[in-house]
Amino acid sequence: MIVSGTKWEEDLRRAGKSKYKALARAIREGIVSGQMPAGQQLPPVRELAHKVEMTPGTVARAYKLLTDEGRLVAGVGRGTFVASSQHIPQPVVPGTPVMHDPVFDMHARAHLLSPKMPDVGQGELIRAAMRDLADRMEQDQLLRYPSRDTDLQAREAFARTIDADQIGSFVFDDIVTSHGGQSGIIMILQSLLRGPNPVIAVDELSYGGFRSAALLNRASMVGIPWDDEGPRPDAFEAAIKEKSVQAFCTSAEVCNPTVLGTSTLRRQQIARVAERYGVHVVDDDCYRLMRTEYTGPSYRALLPELGWYVTSPSKSITAALRIGFAMAPQGWGSTLVRTAAYGSFGVSRMVTDVYAHIMNRPEIDDVVDQVKARISLDIRAAVNMLGRYKMNWSEDVPFFWLELPVGWRVGEFCQAAEAAGVLVKSAEDFALRDSRSVHCVRVAVNGLVPHEYWNEALNTLRSLLDNPPERIAV
Repeated sequence: MIVSGTKWEEDLRRAGKSKYKALARAIREGIVSGQMPAGQQLPPVRELAHKVEMTPGTVARAYKLLTDEGRLVAGVGRGTFVASSQHIPQPVVPGTPVMHDPVFDMHARAHLLSPKMPDVGQGELIRAAMRDLADRMEQDQLLRYPSRDTDLQAREAFARTIDADQIGSFVFDDIVTSHGGQSGIIMILQSLLRGPNPVIAVDELSYGGFRSAALLNRASMVGIPWDDEGPRPDAFEAAIKEKSVQAFCTSAEVCNPTVLGTSTLRRQQIARVAERYGVHVVDDDCYRLMRTEYTGPSYRALLPELGWYVTSPSKSITAALRIGFAMAPQGWGSTLVRTAAYGSFGVSRMVTDVYAHIMNRPEIDDVVDQVKARISLDIRAAVNMLGRYKMNWSEDVPFFWLELPVGWRVGEFCQAAEAAGVLVKSAEDFALRDSRSVHCVRVAVNGLVPHEYWNEALNTLRSLLDNPPERIAV
């Protein structure tokens, strides 16, 4: 028994689905009674799970609950210990403000499912932009549909953020505003897919939005495997021949979820195959943080008549401002404009003017730099804490890709992590239905919570990784 004299088996029989609470209660009673003095080390998660016939996730969740209460402390690389009384929070005096964080909430769930940018000044920039917009817009401007005239300032502001040498030469009519990057992908596929049964190719592990866009466009999908350089040209060509692929949706700079990029040589090889068969390539650049240098030319630059480019400020400034930018290849601008008009009549001036305002403010450079600094801080902490495991990461990318150690299957790990209060994305969320099984997870930076919360979540994940469920070969 972890606490001498404590009978928790009876509690567990009554606990139902709350076994972790019964376990936490038993440990808490041992601490309060003095049977477990400050500084005493608790058994590792897997060891205690075996002893009390629970899952490691249940034990980890009990430990996490008591750690949040201040009754336990997790020593980095050392284990879990009973805390001194000074760590235990005192009762809140009525009327005292209580900090509530909806992203790392009262149920102790760390939401690391998708990247969230920290507010380092962009919130005030957006508020100032809305005040300015309200003061200077004429009454009739508030009543009109958006048009190519009303979003021109936004397109001009966006154009100043990109490198034409890397993205390819363009005119402003090649740029079309969209309701975020995902909307841009959907509009591009609506513009180019033909026939009753179109087929698109995607990276074998890729952004789930590609699949959603394919479904909305009645398209089926085929996965293209990668090697160390990027998507394999031979597999791409075989898919074109066998499946009549019309478009390839990929991310040359940062593959979501693997963090890997496509080398310049491989981009050139893929472009040659696409050009040979007349296949369009949609390059999603939403995860290269704004003003981060390009690692190579976009497919739009390599394929002037077949390459499309899409991005948004969601991962550099804010996801709340639903605006994205799609860039058409030569000869396709009017088609993309028509698709946007038919789909929604364009992006509201309330959004495009706010975007143009904040992008024209000198403070935006400092905002982007601070966002990058916070992402770098969190990623470096992850590498320091989980670096013993195989992981793909970059200080400029707001997530990392973690390969699970032997003993963990991805579904089981995600369930255990959720039970312990941490939500991460399974590799299955990024794979096609017939893809091979990959036991990896994507962990996204959550800039809406303090860095200390991120470290707590990482510590929880490390505890699980260090204690995979035992498996007996038969």
